[in-house]
Amino acid sequence: MNRVVVTGLGFISSIGNNRAAVLDSLREGRSGIEFMPEIAAMNDRVKLAGTVKGFSFPTADPLDWTFPDNVQFSRSQLRTMVPNAVYAVAAMEEAISDAKLDPALVSSPQTGLYCASAGSAWLTHLAIESVLMRGPERTSAPTVVTGMPNSLHLNLTARFAIKGASVSFSSACASSSHALGSACDLIRLGRQKIMFVVGAEDCHPFNILPFASLRALSSQSDPALAPRPFDVSRDGFVITGGAAVLVLEDAEHAAARGATVYAEVKGWGQASDGYDVVAPDPTGNGLARAMTNALQDAGLDTSDVDYINAHATATSAGDLAELNALKTLFVGAEKPKVSSTKALTGHGLSLAGALEAGICCLALRAGFIPANAKTETLDAACEGVSILTSRCDTPPRVIMSNSSGFGGANVALIFTDDRIYDR
Repeated sequence: MNRVVVTGLGFISSIGNNRAAVLDSLREGRSGIEFMPEIAAMNDRVKLAGTVKGFSFPTADPLDWTFPDNVQFSRSQLRTMVPNAVYAVAAMEEAISDAKLDPALVSSPQTGLYCASAGSAWLTHLAIESVLMRGPERTSAPTVVTGMPNSLHLNLTARFAIKGASVSFSSACASSSHALGSACDLIRLGRQKIMFVVGAEDCHPFNILPFASLRALSSQSDPALAPRPFDVSRDGFVITGGAAVLVLEDAEHAAARGATVYAEVKGWGQASDGYDVVAPDPTGNGLARAMTNALQDAGLDTSDVDYINAHATATSAGDLAELNALKTLFVGAEKPKVSSTKALTGHGLSLAGALEAGICCLALRAGFIPANAKTETLDAACEGVSILTSRCDTPPRVIMSNSSGFGGANVALIFTDDRIYDR
């Protein structure tokens, strides 16, 4: 099968709105978590979010929205936009520039787009409200589009004139990892030369507060204390929004046009818990199978893995299940370093897999491993797992990135620094 490499990255995130800013935050352990007044005003428990700086969506009227000067939209484009699509357009433009793709390549039948988002709960609510209160005949077509769960997909394919394969994925917090693995397979099979993989979410109370009813969110008001994956005092996750875009490309195609390569997508695996609608299987067996499948797909052994970017969201059930999965799989091998960068970024939900895949590519390229930030006292259950509480400057060669979602969806992605020019 064809080899697949990553030739472009783009970010709009709580820890930076471009590659350089994200890399700097990862190196320095700089958190993007902040007190969010809009959330605090709507409930007594949840106060924090991984805020996206430089963007503002004060009303549902796009003409009231503000964003950085380098993000440009026409009035007609804005009519069907949702906040997560605004983030995604900005990140995708950075990724296209980073990969040095000309317009003909972006809009080629050999170039596709797989994306993931939960949609804009805020604008979906307003769209339904309009239909119920004003009536269908007085509800505009753009309002209907902004209320659709796949509004990200609709806006991106139109904005960038995508001609190849395009699908919107929905598997909760594993969504954009499923998108990346599936996009990789399309290129391996020779069905596409280039695939954009996009994860994006709003950062709005309507996307955040439903998780408070599940008692899954941290109640901390101090950003220095949450989220704290693997820490004995962790009390839940902190949600973030934004967008991450990866350009996946056939290795020979990338070499022919002289593209810079961040990493090779060496393999991926998936498996389901078959356990519960929300809670993970406490044994971690589903995630362990996903990691095993990824290693088999990559033709690697457990001893080859230098670093695992853990899904770990800082919930007790989720962290413990992942620890059990790691202990099940990495037995008798030199233990890989493990950290969860959600301590810095927050949990991006459908965005998480793509964001953390991009972070892994940056770490491979820059030659370091980011720390498990905000750790004070590791949970005793971490014994036997090498949780990295400070940055490691030993360059990794093989990185695994884990994602798990409600319903027991598990995905493991493997990236290596075996660049095509080394062979």
